[in-house]
Amino acid sequence: MADPEKQMIVEDGSEHEDVSSDEDGDKVIPATTAASLLQDPAVMAALQGKLGSMVGQASGYIQSLPAPVKKRIKALKKIQLEATKIEAQFYEEVHLLECKYHEKFGPLYTKRATITKGDYEPNEDECEWPSDSEDEEEAALAEEVKEKAKLEEAKEEDKDIKGIPSFWLTIFKNVEMIADMVQEADEPVLEALNDITVTFSEKNPMGFTLHFHFLPNEYFTNTILTKSYELKCEPQEDDPFSFEGPEIFKCTGCAIDWSKGKNLTVKQVKKKQKHKSKGSVRTITKQVKADSFFNFFDPPTVPDDPNAEVDEDTQALLTVDFEIGHYIRERIVPRAVLFFTGEALDDESDYEEEEDEDDDDEDGSGSDNDPDFDPKKAAANPECKQQ
Repeated sequence: MADPEKQMIVEDGSEHEDVSSDEDGDKVIPATTAASLLQDPAVMAALQGKLGSMVGQASGYIQSLPAPVKKRIKALKKIQLEATKIEAQFYEEVHLLECKYHEKFGPLYTKRATITKGDYEPNEDECEWPSDSEDEEEAALAEEVKEKAKLEEAKEEDKDIKGIPSFWLTIFKNVEMIADMVQEADEPVLEALNDITVTFSEKNPMGFTLHFHFLPNEYFTNTILTKSYELKCEPQEDDPFSFEGPEIFKCTGCAIDWSKGKNLTVKQVKKKQKHKSKGSVRTITKQVKADSFFNFFDPPTVPDDPNAEVDEDTQALLTVDFEIGHYIRERIVPRAVLFFTGEALDDESDYEEEEDEDDDDEDGSGSDNDPDFDPKKAAANPECKQQ
């Protein structure tokens, strides 16, 4: 079978030659030929592949501009750089504002913690909140008068439950990116996690710290584990126009004081070794790293210089770590109860679906993606514009 792309090129050329030739005017190909070609799936696939390979390639338009115009473009870039610096100042002030309002949220987060931990029992007024499922349950209970004695007995048992059991563990298991980190062996320890708080540093360095508060447990003696993140909020000298706001560039964990034999981040494996000269074999026990949520507190070491390069594997680990730290601070801590019930997850999945539906330029072939888009050529060829 002939290459459909080559076939298209040959037919297109022959069509052009027949139409423009005075000698062969009687051999004009019908005007429907081009339309029929475009209806051929193989031809369309070849055409789209060709166009896709051209996306992002410089057309040479900018290079072809006269020298005075190029000078003016440089002047515009200098103006853009000044605008970028102002944008950085804007984000610095946004961070200060966030620090200020975090203090106002503090008492609410504290009250939330007293309820989830069982230190405070909310009264009837504080518990008043509309819920369809609760209304249905109340209606069902009203009809089941005969079961009243059993229900009273059950209520007596429920009174022994304090706070909201497994509050933070349930949240972690509801959030996919964190659930992937939580191993079965981690769950008993995370049952003892009874609060997560955040503190901010305004500058030098700009950043935040996550504080994980634990009840006494058999695994480690720490009552608080911390994870700190440092932000940079300035354009890079070599690529200033890539600046899009504060960016995490470094994180620091903390030492966990594990009880003997309870370290979940390591495991013992047996390995056979053969003596080089004697040929005898021995079995040794070696300690290796194990998958665990608590590896989160031992991130890769990052150079102090925010512009220093790190290898790809380390960068990949840091990228995921930064994303998780930011998500806990930005989303989970402020809206913990909604992540516990799953309502926050429903809201986010709805938003993602809407984004997909609004994606009108999936192949990236729009003119906005071409840095050397030539408006003159576009005006001269209006038929090339997408309908």
